[in-house]
Amino acid sequence: MDVMPLLLLVAGSAAIAAAARRTPVPAPLLLVAVALAVSYVPGVPEYTLDPHVVLPLILPPLLHTAATDSSYLDLRAQLRPVAMLSVGYVLFATFVVGWALYVIVPGMPLTAALVFGAVVAPPDAVAATAVARRVGLPSRITTILQGESLLNDATAITAYRVALAAAVGEGATWVGGIGEFLLAAVGGVVVGLLLMAPIHWLRTHLKEALLQNTLSLLIPFVAYAVAEQLHASGVLAVVVVALYLGHRAWEVDFATRLQEEAVWKMVAFVLESAVFALIGLQLPVVLRGLGEYEGVDAAWYAIAVFLVVVAARFVWVYPATFLPRLLSARVREREENPTWKGPFVIAWAGMRGVVSLAIAFSIPLTMHDGEELFPQRNLILFLTFTTVIGTLVVQGLTLPPLIRVLKFPGRDAQTQTLAEANAQAQASRAAERRLDELLTDERNALPAPLADRLRIVLERRRNAVWERLGQANPVTGESVDDTYRRLSREMISAEREVFVRLRDGRYIDDEMLRTLLRRLDLEEAAAFREAA
Repeated sequence: MDVMPLLLLVAGSAAIAAAARRTPVPAPLLLVAVALAVSYVPGVPEYTLDPHVVLPLILPPLLHTAATDSSYLDLRAQLRPVAMLSVGYVLFATFVVGWALYVIVPGMPLTAALVFGAVVAPPDAVAATAVARRVGLPSRITTILQGESLLNDATAITAYRVALAAAVGEGATWVGGIGEFLLAAVGGVVVGLLLMAPIHWLRTHLKEALLQNTLSLLIPFVAYAVAEQLHASGVLAVVVVALYLGHRAWEVDFATRLQEEAVWKMVAFVLESAVFALIGLQLPVVLRGLGEYEGVDAAWYAIAVFLVVVAARFVWVYPATFLPRLLSARVREREENPTWKGPFVIAWAGMRGVVSLAIAFSIPLTMHDGEELFPQRNLILFLTFTTVIGTLVVQGLTLPPLIRVLKFPGRDAQTQTLAEANAQAQASRAAERRLDELLTDERNALPAPLADRLRIVLERRRNAVWERLGQANPVTGESVDDTYRRLSREMISAEREVFVRLRDGRYIDDEMLRTLLRRLDLEEAAAFREAA
């Protein structure tokens, strides 16, 4: 097996994603653009999206990271709009886009067109969260987009399976399709509910951070595989488990949390970068199989489908936002009154991504009998590719300036800092009372300097947030917080140099050096987090 193409993909995409941080262009868009250009460079390996790799091996960890970083409480508060998008919109887009393709392309069977509709129906989880993080959307809109992108793949994959069964002649019926959809949805949630508590119990009872993090890496794959084995939705199983684990993460050992955060950030960065690079690299594969549809016809079909995909989202989002408020007093009481701006951004943020391409590549070459070719399969692949690229480039590039033009109110930094300071003050008072209780027990006797040190650390933590509201240093321009962090690092750096010098002089060995350096690393991390 030649591993060089894989190494080139990972290294190249990571380098481009890192370079994007120095530009105003979001990393997903730069990755796609560079990959499109690189795909025709002589000597570049041909990369074909394998749905048997993307869906079970790449999608679960990306969903897991997105779900654990989401807020269960926020998603529960926005459950109605999230469900309207992740279920209602996906089914609506499947039928509308499918019917449009059936009308636009001569000779396109309706069942094959509905397969395409299901393929391009779900906005991409990676694209939505990447752009949302970059542009700083209001929290409610971000929550809705994240919730939609976490759940809509389950709806789209199920709709695709039903439409595909009808298209290849397996005798699918509406009743059977609804039954399969309910089995996938309910089954995926049930599998997630059954797995989440035992997995969390295991995480909290393993004593070694290394074992806990190994388990953490396996969790999304286990949840996905178990659900798919039972013909349920692996996507929903992964999301349910991840939301629960993220909500209860405070119960896990601190060392595990520190390592886990670093490990999953690295995994997400590598996978997200590679995924968007793979999208751009599919161009030669898609064009090579286009056949009779090359030229003006293919371009017209691509433009028409792109416009239908964009328009269909607007047609769904605005009624789904305002009609429930008109019809239900309960909705009006529970949800704040939206303006036209929020739905407009939600409608415009419907970028498609790698899941659509992976599903498209999973369309079989032949019908159920194994003899007749699947109708217009190559055209469906091409239109999926152009829709993904079009939404990423057009909507992805215009979304940040659109948000600036609409002038959404940003978060009030001072209000957030005050809330943080009040929360820290309440926690510090509780910790101080607990310390006084513990010190009254003779089993917890400490020398006065050490007891005072505990109180000093607590006082520092309590005051750190308030100091962020203070004036900057007139000489350096630093806040008190920045100065504290810089001085802490300078002191730790001086200690680190002494330890290395002692190792080089053979006063201590390398094993002791690693122990001492790890202790300094933990203190530096603590100082950084305390001041952050």
